[in-house]
Order: sequence, then structure tokens, then C-alpha cells
Amino acid sequence: MWEAIHILDGLTKNDSDIQPDMLHGDTQAQSATVYGLAFLLGIQLMPRIRNWKDLKWFRPLPGEAYQHIDSLFTKEAVDWDLIACHLPDMLQVAQSIRAGRISPSTILRKLGTASRKNKLYFAFRELGRVVRTIFLLEYISDEDLRRVTQAAQNKCEGFNKFAQWAYFGSDIIAENVRDDQLKIIKYNHLIANLVIFHNCHTITLALKELEREGMQLTPELLAAFSPYRTHHLNRFGLFELKDRAPVPIDYGIRF
Repeated sequence: MWEAIHILDGLTKNDSDIQPDMLHGDTQAQSATVYGLAFLLGIQLMPRIRNWKDLKWFRPLPGEAYQHIDSLFTKEAVDWDLIACHLPDMLQVAQSIRAGRISPSTILRKLGTASRKNKLYFAFRELGRVVRTIFLLEYISDEDLRRVTQAAQNKCEGFNKFAQWAYFGSDIIAENVRDDQLKIIKYNHLIANLVIFHNCHTITLALKELEREGMQLTPELLAAFSPYRTHHLNRFGLFELKDRAPVPIDYGIRF
């Protein structure tokens, strides 16, 4: 399943106090239609795109030329009339998603075909071409943007690798029932997050001890640590019978 179809679902189903408006992913997390829908939902899509220079960069007007970057653009121009014609329909789709009446993945599945009868697909694609071209222009001109995009995707890949380490014994989900598949994924993420919490707490205690000994903890030093540590863990468990009480966790530890 193409990742881009489902990438917006996580944000629209988020009921927490934290409501992010920026979404990172890799090459499979983007397409022109996804860019268009994300833009109308107020979500800034910032993927790390492989071979981004091979994508089409669309000119705002036919015949528009640029002195230094003209070779980046295709000869095609944006069809602004198509966007203007179907903008009310596209806004209605975005409002339906915001109201929870339909999910982004359901819409993107229907927009996944380039049938001549699917006018809404072409409108979203055209809007997405505009948004993606602007993003690519910002990407090549802003070093900080490239650094943030790379770092965010590395975090995602780091968690995926860590979760895969916790899900040992098989490289696939053998169940063919969707509810069972979702349970396996959630249990895997639960275990991964529990281990991450354990690692964070242990690292915090060690750093606080070093701080008491006089060591200065700088942001650069802390940035080098990661909670995705596995060398001290035994995935098969330690089956020892010991009469001991667990050490209470101090949730109020702060740097």
C-alpha cells in the first residue's frame, strides 16, 4: 500500500492537546495530490524525497523563464483556471475531513486514478504541483530546512528500526485479519515505547549523577544521546527468581 494514502490519517485522528501542523516522511509519503490535500488541511508536508531533482517543477505561467534555475523547470505551466474552477469542491472535501465525516485515506484512494471523469483528481494534482514546486524551491535554497527534514526523517527511521528490533522472530505480520494486524502493530509499539521510556529514565539518572559530580551538561552533549539503545537488553528475558521490590520512578526529574 502506498504510504502517501494513509500519511494524513494520523493527524486528523489526533485528539491530544498537541496538534502538530508539520508532517515528515520519505519519498513514498508524498505525491502531488497529497500535497494539495495537505495544503487545504493546513498541514505542511515536508518529506525527504529521493532523487528530488527528477521531479517536475512547474512554471507559474507559460513561457516564464529564470536566469539561473530555468533548467530545473519543465515546459509545463500550472493550470490556474482548473484550480479556481474546482476550489469550492476541494474546500468542501477538506471541511468534511476536518469535521470527521470522512478520512483522508478514503479521499486519496478515490483520487488515485487519472480517469478523465475524475476532475477532482486533476484539480488536487494541479494544486499539489504548485505546493510541491514551492517546497522544492525552498528546499534547495534553505540549508536549515534541509537539515530539519533530514533530522526528522532519521528520527522516524530510527524508531522504525528500533520497533523492528523489538518485533523479533519474524519479518512479516502473518495475520490476514485487519483487526489482528492492528493489534500486533499496537502491541509492538507499546513494547517499543516502554523500552524507550526505560532507556530515557536510566540515561536521565546517569546524567544527573554526572551533573552532581560537577560535569557540565550542554545541549550539544545531550543531543548525542538516543533512547534507541539495545545492547543492554535481552529480548528473550531474564528468568531469575529474586525477592526484590522495584525501584520507584521519579517522574519529576528535570534538567
